[in-house]
Amino acid sequence: MLLALFLRAASQHKRNNSYQVWTHENHAILLYSNDFIAQKIEYTHNNPVRSRIVQNPEDYLYSSARNYAG
Repeated sequence: MLLALFLRAASQHKRNNSYQVWTHENHAILLYSNDFIAQKIEYTHNNPVRSRIVQNPEDYLYSSARNYAG
């Protein structure tokens, strides 16, 4: 299932010839407050949930979400 998603992502960019895991977009932003940092951490932790890889952020093997979970 994941390989099919990576293959589809790669087909949308001419510089890929097989699989794409990461996006090519990179938008640096200034982390100006603790609340803003917390918002970005929550967004990052919830990416695998939004992608339906796991049900809970702390279940994703490569996430630091379990360090933040109560």
